[in-house]
Amino acid sequence: MHPRFRRTARGRGGPPWAGGGRGRRPEPPAADDALAWFTGRLPEGWFTSAPTVTVDREEIVVVGELPPVEGDFADDAERAAAESGRIARFREETREQRIEIARQAEHRYGRKVAWGARLGDTEELFTTLSVPVMTRLHQPERRVLDTLVDAGIARSRSEALAWAVRLVGHHTEEWLGQLREALAKVDDLRNRGPEGL
Repeated sequence: MHPRFRRTARGRGGPPWAGGGRGRRPEPPAADDALAWFTGRLPEGWFTSAPTVTVDREEIVVVGELPPVEGDFADDAERAAAESGRIARFREETREQRIEIARQAEHRYGRKVAWGARLGDTEELFTTLSVPVMTRLHQPERRVLDTLVDAGIARSRSEALAWAVRLVGHHTEEWLGQLREALAKVDDLRNRGPEGL
């Protein structure tokens, strides 16, 4: 076992970012270079350009654009079916290599890796994480979730909450992007520390 993962004085083992303390969980290793690493590590010809690499605390999602499907299609439904079939073929043909690359990335970045492919208007993600998030809600918020469940929009409060989060994310993406950029600047300043000390 790597020395930094050995049991601590409190008797807990595992990577230091795996939690086990009070308050905010420690961050996993930095993944600032993940796009560059995946771009360099992926085999030539998999994607038509550099993949999109999205990182959070638990997971790295790598999505690449596949070469277009050739041929004439009667309508959009046929084209979508052809695109979906090409993505399924890519998933099967690259499975072993993707597993090995994911294993290396998981060791390097301390996060699970999920894959996806995009072709035309079709995008599919393969085996992404669904992470439980604990929350406490007052009655007005619970009633919102229960209304979504009662109306058949969601099967459970958990699914209703996920639906609401997706809806907020969709309608506030520009603002969330600006917030992420500001947080990245704060992290950079924190990592550099004060000058002259």
